[in-house]
Amino acid sequence: MLKVLGSEGRCRVKKNRMPIGMDSFEKIRTGEYYYVDKTGFIRELLNNHGEVNLFTRPRRFGKSLNMSMLKSFFEIGTDQGLFESLAIMEEADMCKEYMGQFPVVSVSLKQVSGEKYERAENNVWDIVSMEARRISSMLDSEKLTGDDKWRLQQLIRKEGLLDSSLNVLSEILRKYYGKRVIILIDEYDAPLQNAFDKGYYESMVLLIRQMFGYALKSNESLEFAVLTGCMRISKESLFSDLNNPKIFSLVDDWCDEWFGFTDGEVRKLLADFGLDEYYQTTKDWYDGYRVGVTDVYCPWDVINWCDQILTTSDKMPRNYWANAGQNNIIYRFADMSEDADRYEMELLSQGGTVDKELSFELTYGDIYSSIDNLWSVLFTAGYLTQRGRNEDGTYRLSIPNRELLKVFAGQIQKWFMEKMEGGLQSFYRAFENGDAKEIEDCIDMCLKESISFMDGGNTEEQKESWYHAFVLGMAKGRRGWVVKSNREAGKGRADIILIERLKNKGIIIEVKHTDDAGKLKEKAEEACDQIRDTNYDEFFLGFSIGRIEEYGMAFSGKKCMVLKRMS
Repeated sequence: MLKVLGSEGRCRVKKNRMPIGMDSFEKIRTGEYYYVDKTGFIRELLNNHGEVNLFTRPRRFGKSLNMSMLKSFFEIGTDQGLFESLAIMEEADMCKEYMGQFPVVSVSLKQVSGEKYERAENNVWDIVSMEARRISSMLDSEKLTGDDKWRLQQLIRKEGLLDSSLNVLSEILRKYYGKRVIILIDEYDAPLQNAFDKGYYESMVLLIRQMFGYALKSNESLEFAVLTGCMRISKESLFSDLNNPKIFSLVDDWCDEWFGFTDGEVRKLLADFGLDEYYQTTKDWYDGYRVGVTDVYCPWDVINWCDQILTTSDKMPRNYWANAGQNNIIYRFADMSEDADRYEMELLSQGGTVDKELSFELTYGDIYSSIDNLWSVLFTAGYLTQRGRNEDGTYRLSIPNRELLKVFAGQIQKWFMEKMEGGLQSFYRAFENGDAKEIEDCIDMCLKESISFMDGGNTEEQKESWYHAFVLGMAKGRRGWVVKSNREAGKGRADIILIERLKNKGIIIEVKHTDDAGKLKEKAEEACDQIRDTNYDEFFLGFSIGRIEEYGMAFSGKKCMVLKRMS
């Protein structure tokens, strides 16, 4: 691999680029994008597959790219050069027997959505029609009967029976090639999640169950099938028409390293791009998932993070995995939780583990029926990971990494601010009246109701940052206040600065933390002294401010002390 020195002397890769947002194996291999070799998955699949195989992994863990890789490997007419120098080529006999030897039906259901069922059903038709058009050249073949051609034309025109469409495609392909067909269905459960959210879940379950029943059960044209998804939908709900599908979940050892990046793969990626110095940061933020017995990184995060380092001056890690809509499950968890659940969330936030019995077969209708089911969904969706199993069958769960801590913290803060909206009025009035004791009482009350998230570790700086963010979040809820955080003032940076324009008043807040509750007063005084010694009040020079109030806040666990001084 060619490398050249960048303008700053750092070794940069000349030809290989990061495949941001790409899930096409062919495009990555022909476009000279960087590829982490996962072709060993093909070997393991062929050595241990069932007739129907389901792999469940969280979103953005490389499911679609692996499915694209399988299509490129098995499909008749494949470009074998795509696999040059990759691990699967070491299996010469296997490649001879399977590579480019099978017709393939490949569909992805990840984009199936709609406010109403009819729109979502039309999305499924679009996908089937596109796959039918891909083999439309067969319409000129004498290998197909007139009836076969008529059925294929129907699918192209989005006519006929949608529930038997995949079965029809596989029958036509078998007749044309004289070989049984491999069926690949990516993100099989995506339509069900959207349908549940939009209120037509039962209709979508019926459609998907019928499609799978026709295509995957007693289909003489089927060689084998591979499905991927985030959740394992219960057999009774979706797979009742199938013989037992072979399930490979987050807790199964087999194929545990083929979705997600292993530590060795991440080290090599960083080394190939001259980014070895970022290894520990990458590990802290994006590692920590346990699949089977293997620790893996989220590949989406690693690829985007490396691209960020290479192409921008910003070297601070970002949250790439989060998606506000889907992260609402954390909000729902907080809303349904009792004191015991919140205590366990605090243990998780401090790097601890909690023991939970997990259910691996749910329906979307079951998710919010109990807090126990939500624990299971938080695990299967990738918000939590497992650190082993106890003798009683429960799993030791933890938050994987710093990125997920931030996801949790953001959603918990959203939940907390809405829950405390009424109580915060007392907090705001206390500031307006300059009543330090009332401010302290309000914060104490809010701390008791909150779920603590220490933002990635147990250092003094990290704990102090959490309390800083806690007070900042409360203050930002007040309309009419100008709220600044970590702004340059005097000889340093003030933690929080508030401006009450209506009362012509400026407020400076400095936050401290101590593990010793007996030192709260001492730390609050230290905070007040810091405000005075560093001349934070100079921030207000040029403002028309009548008076300035200074508050030193000290925190220990869920206790707070607030001292006030006038500038």
